[in-house]
Order: sequence, then structure tokens, then C-alpha cells
Amino acid sequence: MKFKKPVAGAALALSLALGGTAAVADEIVIATTGGLMRNMMEEYFYLPFADATGTEVVPFDIEVPDQWARAEGMARTGDIEFDIVTATGPDLVGKADILETIPCDELENVKKYALPGACQPKGIARTTGGMVLTYNTDTYAGKAPATWADFWDVETFPGPRGLPDTGDRDWWLPTVALLADGVAKEDLYPLDLDRAYKKLDEIRPYISVWWKTGNQVQQIMRDGEVAMTMAYSGRALKVIQDGSPFAMAWDGAIRDTGYLAVMKGAPNTEGAMKFINFFYGSAEGHPGFIQSVGYATSSTIGLSQLPEDEQKLYATYPANYELLVDPDFEWIGAHRDELRERWTNWLLQ
Repeated sequence: MKFKKPVAGAALALSLALGGTAAVADEIVIATTGGLMRNMMEEYFYLPFADATGTEVVPFDIEVPDQWARAEGMARTGDIEFDIVTATGPDLVGKADILETIPCDELENVKKYALPGACQPKGIARTTGGMVLTYNTDTYAGKAPATWADFWDVETFPGPRGLPDTGDRDWWLPTVALLADGVAKEDLYPLDLDRAYKKLDEIRPYISVWWKTGNQVQQIMRDGEVAMTMAYSGRALKVIQDGSPFAMAWDGAIRDTGYLAVMKGAPNTEGAMKFINFFYGSAEGHPGFIQSVGYATSSTIGLSQLPEDEQKLYATYPANYELLVDPDFEWIGAHRDELRERWTNWLLQ
């Protein structure tokens, strides 16, 4: 079978052509964001998987919130059209009832190559980065900030700062505030929100930019609007590679993982699990994919093929990985309403 490059909506159009029935067994439908990530997944994994197995991968381009709205509708009707969906850590908890359990111990390449914690009951890591402290190396040419305590230390490290008002900031920022206040990363959860927001009150006057998108955080770094900021590690890496004088401090970076999850009752569950196993064992695909998207995979077969100096720029480099905060998504998922309300009220003060 010749692999075709589908456009957004191709999977559902195909289903309608089949009279509303599920996809045939020699294909899997993967719902994912479009753009660079979709294109690189296709080049380095979807096409090779099709060549190796004869199972075609049909990408369905969709943003994650819209994906879940569709997926939940499918689950209600029983007409499941997605095999694999893209998930965050909290999604693995909040959407667990519509997701298959991943047989981590039965997938040979996952057992052999997955980093610790990569395979969760309801999803498996695709890409991992960090919400990382990023700082201007010209501004701090003498002594560089290394921790979130340093981010809060405006006397030793003066300069404008940036923090996110986007994504999961309602637990990201209380988490790093507690780290700045001396809480050990293994003792963070459950989050002491009163203590966290007292600490956030201290840094608030020094935040010059509350950035809202990945593009914006890159721009404020390039333009010199901030001397240090929390940033997506992949976005920061691109700025660094483009020549801007920035570096990343990994101590206390929040592990930021995108997961592959399999819909319960998917048309081709077996094919979906085969793809996950292929993804983790595809030695040829990982290095180019990692360099293209700026985020590391959680297969040890990948990052180890890059030069040592380059490996150090990624979250899954062993020395960085052990410094990451491992979020307690069970607790976060159970307290999402409280976290959002506390954040919204604080920001509006």
C-alpha cells in the first residue's frame, strides 16, 4: 500500500465514505496538532512504520482541546474514529475512562528503551521538555542563576523577568514558587497553595512580561525584554540555536511531556500498540526528529546518538532528567478547579 499524505479531516471523510464504520484494520488514525510536530512525526515515524508493517498512519490535524471534545463525543456514541490521541499528564488522569491501558511490560521496545516514568497506565511519552529557567548569559556573565530561588533573588540577579499566563500556569507557578521557598521537589505535593501564593506575591512586582504563547516567549528573549524567564525548553533551545545569548538552568524545571494515548474501543487497538512499540525502537528516526522539533523523545535509543554537547540541551539528558520536577498528576487532576480559581483571582488582584 502506498502511503498518502492526508489533509486535516481525511480520517473522518474516509469513515463517512465507508458508511460511518470504523477505519479498516490496515491503518491507524492519529489525532495530533498540525505543523512542525505532525510533519516531523510523519517523516521520521509514520512513513517508516507504514513501510515496515504495511499499516498506514492517517494523521488528523487538530488542537488538543478540540481533539478531546471530539473524542468524548465519540466515546458517548460508541463511534470511535481515533486510534491514538495526543495527551498531557493531567489528561491521562482526567480522561482515563475513555483511554486504553498501555501494556508497558508487553511492548518489547518500550521495556528495553523507555526512560523511567515514560510509560504510564493510560499513555506513553512521545516528547519531553521542561518548563525551564532561561537566562541571558550577557546579563549574568559573572554569576549565572541556577535555581528558582535565584529567579526570586532580585538583588543578586537584577533584571526584568517573565512568567507564563498560559497553559498549566495554575500549577506550574505555585510549584516553582514552593521550590524558591525551599521546598524539596519530592515534598512539593500536595501543593501548599497559601505558602506558594505568598511567595508569588514577592516576585510579582518584578515580572515585566506575562507571556501567553511560545512565540511570544521567544520574542521577548530575542528582543531583550527579559533577563530571565520561564520558557518551554524547546522554544528556548531554538532561540539559543539562532544565536541569542541565552542558556537554560535545569534544576527544578517542570517535566513537560506530550503523551501518546490510545482511545478505548479504538478501531485498530492492536495497530496502535504496534506503532507505540515501533516508535520506541526506531533507532533511525529519533535523532533527526529530536533535532527538528527541539524536544527529546523518551526512548534511550534516541538522544544517545547525538553528540554529547548537543545532548545536554535536552530535558532527557541524564544529568538534566534527574533534576526535573515529576508532577503529581493525580493530585493536580483532582484539584484543577481549585488551582484555576486561585490563579485567576490572584492575577486579577
